[in-house]
Amino acid sequence: MTDRFRLTLAQLNPTVGAIDANAAKARAAWEAGRDAGADFVALPEMFVTGYQTQDLVMKPAFHAHAMRAIDTLAADCADGPALGIGGPYAENGRLYNAYFILQGGKVAARLLKHHLPNDDVFDEVRLFDAGPISGPYRIGPLRIGTPVCEDAWYEDVAETLAETGAEILMIPNGSPYRRHKLDLRMNVTVSRVIETGLPLVYLNTVGGQDDQVFDGASFALNPGGHLALQMPAMEEAVAHLDFQRTDDGWRAIPGTLTPQPDAWEQDYHAMVLSLRDYLGKSGFKKVLLGLSGGIDSALVAAIATDAIGAENVHCVMLPSAYTSAHSLEDAAAVAHALGTKFDTVAISGPQAAVTDALAPLFAGTEPGITEENIQSRLRGLLLMALSNKTGAMLLTTGNKSEMAVGYCTIYGDMNGGYNPIKDLYKTRVFETCRWRNRNHRPWMQGPATEVIPLRVIEKPPSAELRPDQTDQDSLPPYEVLDAILEGLVENEASVADLVAQGFDRATVKRVEHLLYISEYKRFQSAPGTRLTARAFWLDRRYPIVNRWRDPS
Repeated sequence: MTDRFRLTLAQLNPTVGAIDANAAKARAAWEAGRDAGADFVALPEMFVTGYQTQDLVMKPAFHAHAMRAIDTLAADCADGPALGIGGPYAENGRLYNAYFILQGGKVAARLLKHHLPNDDVFDEVRLFDAGPISGPYRIGPLRIGTPVCEDAWYEDVAETLAETGAEILMIPNGSPYRRHKLDLRMNVTVSRVIETGLPLVYLNTVGGQDDQVFDGASFALNPGGHLALQMPAMEEAVAHLDFQRTDDGWRAIPGTLTPQPDAWEQDYHAMVLSLRDYLGKSGFKKVLLGLSGGIDSALVAAIATDAIGAENVHCVMLPSAYTSAHSLEDAAAVAHALGTKFDTVAISGPQAAVTDALAPLFAGTEPGITEENIQSRLRGLLLMALSNKTGAMLLTTGNKSEMAVGYCTIYGDMNGGYNPIKDLYKTRVFETCRWRNRNHRPWMQGPATEVIPLRVIEKPPSAELRPDQTDQDSLPPYEVLDAILEGLVENEASVADLVAQGFDRATVKRVEHLLYISEYKRFQSAPGTRLTARAFWLDRRYPIVNRWRDPS
């Protein structure tokens, strides 16, 4: 009787819709496992299509293509280890999120996802039919049970698999990142291990897809919840995990335990990875952004440089009559520290032309926010022209605090194809800049030096659209604003809840009002990296037209 079993875990980065390319990656992983003496090579959930597909998976030609690719993989990988891969399966008018076990040139087993997530960023009830709970399958000496992703969050699937003879649990996942998600996954899987008494492998995909980042961080647990393997976060990796039969059943032989980064590093890595993949998977090689001399655009410039290299980042300063000398200096200093291309394009000429053109229509009115927004929109126009001319994607740079209360100009500074800091509150922007100045990692393509001058971090934030303007002229201090927004957005707190915590009721009501009336702006905003459980778009879905206000 064979007492050893080798499982190769392929924590890889697929691209949604690149079915043949994803299948080729799977085949290469299978070859690596074969060469390492693996009995079974496993890839994550829905790997052949990439994840999440949203409604694309319901298109018959799309899921038929994916199923053909899996059949071809089975034939190509007939002579060697079994291969596990996720993909769609259509039968009798039903569509399933399935996990295929390919062995001996054919599909030897097909596991159908039973629990379909319909919260958070998931709409799988819309896309798939729920399958029955599948039993274990045998590969060599080992009977394996495979709850597919969400199935592991419930007791029934793992319990059924244990009762029907599974000797280990191998869970393929497409689990997107949000802050502290690894702790949550660990708590859930430890519960499954304790309930079943079985070793458990949690295999997650990695890479960016639109607003979501899949962070990998795959792991294995032995009974008792003891960590046997920990793979890196945010990076592709292949690991070979050996199991040994003991008197107490199969056990994973402890392997490498890769240290996991803290929340600050994970957030920063998520922003870098999501931007890199959004560009690469969309076919863009370069980016462009307006560098104002302020902290938000400086952080976006650093993220972009770390994602694709300074040679592919073009920073442009667009000064007006209200732009301070220190902003000009600070923008140049950031670009110099990062090593990016830097140009200055003054908007005073276009601003004068627009002012003259509108003068007859604006006669008898006082200058105000309209004139301020013209400046922002002129910057957006010029940056989009540069983007069109050069083929570089324009990045937008508004943080979550600004996006929440509408402190941004639609068709102006909101112009752009992607916003890596969209889910980062302003108070976290400050600390993230300090973190990047103190730290450098191998996955960063930017310089291993301070890249955001201290003056940029410490000066009062300002849009510089009128003389001596600061953000705090029209907003509460960011420490107060962000705390209120944390309550309203992240926790769905009532006005009364926040007043009970000590916040001024009039301030809370004003922030609530700004939050609701800015929905139409966010609806038209660029996608950006999801970092929290209440990111704007799929997590927090509010109507654009909304007359309700909390009466408490």
